[in-house]
Amino acid sequence: MASKKPDTLETLRLAIELLRRIPRSRKVSTGELHKELQAAGFERDERSIQRLLKTLSQHFDIERDERSLPYGYSWKDQGQGLMVPTLNRQESLLLLLAEQQLQPLLPPSVLKSMDGFFRQARANLAPHQDAQLEKQWLGKVRVVSETQPLLPPKMADGVLAAVTGALYGNHWLNVDYTNQKDERKTYRVMPLGLAQQGPRIYLVCRFEGYDNQRILALHRINTATDSGLPFERPDFDLAAYDGEGHFAVGNGERIRLQFEIDKAPGKHLLESPLAEDQCVIEGPGSYTITATVQQTLLLDRWLNSFGAGIRNISKTPVDA
Repeated sequence: MASKKPDTLETLRLAIELLRRIPRSRKVSTGELHKELQAAGFERDERSIQRLLKTLSQHFDIERDERSLPYGYSWKDQGQGLMVPTLNRQESLLLLLAEQQLQPLLPPSVLKSMDGFFRQARANLAPHQDAQLEKQWLGKVRVVSETQPLLPPKMADGVLAAVTGALYGNHWLNVDYTNQKDERKTYRVMPLGLAQQGPRIYLVCRFEGYDNQRILALHRINTATDSGLPFERPDFDLAAYDGEGHFAVGNGERIRLQFEIDKAPGKHLLESPLAEDQCVIEGPGSYTITATVQQTLLLDRWLNSFGAGIRNISKTPVDA
């Protein structure tokens, strides 16, 4: 009898996950549910899921559409569905905001496994629920760009899924890549980190046989395949890598920057300093700013954006 307990518990967990993933507004097939459960780590064949769905539809308010194959499943109009008791209105709001902002940075398998929670969060904030303030909040906040907004570059089908899947599982990734010189080559890379900069997404990786980091733009990857072969992740800190200025196109060189800027365009630097050691000297119509920063292409573009409003720019290398 004791040997059957783990199977019973696993079946119970599987049943709960199935109930969470059955939608209310549309029909879902066994195949779709099978893929979602696989992404969530449940290794059951599709036939087993069919049998469990048939049983569940006999005991819960689940409609089983048998008019055509594959059969479709959904909650009946009067059905309560499977509610997540710990997901209150505030948590539902947080979850939907996270879905909006983090969607490009999460592996599709993780997003798929969370689909039931996202659906529940949307149901919690539906118009008929007592959650008008939380629902309105989704239209009251927005992340805005500091630069000219650009449309995201087109990405080849399957690239994001393969890249995030390999990154998530610490698997070697095979890529067909076209660089800025229009040179097309194939590489085997070790994915280490993913960064979104404006509308673009970049992969930090190591090429096989090398121990230095490189950056690949996902929209320049023609094809990507998760090899499924694991690697031992090296000691790599994405936040530190970003802090060294690599995403701003630099070589990590630190400089002591000084410039004079008119008060009108320079006032924001009093509120948002360039660095912790920023020093400001106020003059009659301008500020003289001094700060230690990374020398990058992004910095040069930023300085040039002020035109005649900035002058006397000097850069002194800082010893490491």
